Amino acid sequence: MKVAVRLDDITPDMDWERFLKFKELLDRYQVKPLIGVVPENRDENLKSGYKKLNKGPDDFWEYIRELQKEGWVIAMHGLYHIYTTKKGGLFPLNNFSEFAGVPLEGQRQMLDRGKKILKAKGIETQLFMAPAHSYDANTLKALRETGFTALTDGFGKLPYDFKGLTFYPISFHLSSTLKKAEGYSTMVVHTGTVRENDLKRYENYFKREDVQWISYREYLDQPAVKQSIWGRWKEFMMAKGKYWMVKAGTR
Repeated sequence: MKVAVRLDDITPDMDWERFLKFKELLDRYQVKPLIGVVPENRDENLKSGYKKLNKGPDDFWEYIRELQKEGWVIAMHGLYHIYTTKKGGLFPLNNFSEFAGVPLEGQRQMLDRGKKILKAKGIETQLFMAPAHSYDANTLKALRETGFTALTDGFGKLPYDFKGLTFYPISFHLSSTLKKAEGYSTMVVHTGTVRENDLKRYENYFKREDVQWISYREYLDQPAVKQSIWGRWKEFMMAKGKYWMVKAGTR
């Protein structure tokens, strides 16, 4: 199994202490991840008040550009990271969203604004990361119309094409994913919640000889397969099932 890493909720006011500790782990095992950068964070839950870099927003963007030069991949992680609807959309891992349930024109404007903010900071990307993993058919249409070509979401062993976009699947259940003999997947990490015992667990994952940890750029280079209607239905039911398992405390 070949596994890439994605880090969610990257903002100027995130918990830098935890982020940098996880970065040290990635550097040690030479893993170049995908990072989801929020263009204009308004989510108080992502604001730790702790600034390890202690340099301000302009230096944050310079730091992100440096990571990109080092081989890290950047996705646009929503716009404000504020949940305004109670919709799970086409991939219902959660029952709330920043995008799913918002009219098409509203989503188009949000995506366009996010891209312009990133571009003004010297960052351009065609890869989208939906907050709470939730998006709907209007999101996919708005993504195409605003120049995006891919999303980091979905389930499966290979990247797949659907509605004119390429999806790069994430792990349904990490322990099970790592036991598989072949295919590709993504380990999702929220560094803002990673504790010392979590770091040890992640390091044990990186040490496994039966798993090949790859850069996200290598993942992006893999050819995509065509997703069938059955495949989309199965993915929807898996996401909904995982939502109920998490809600029941079994995952």
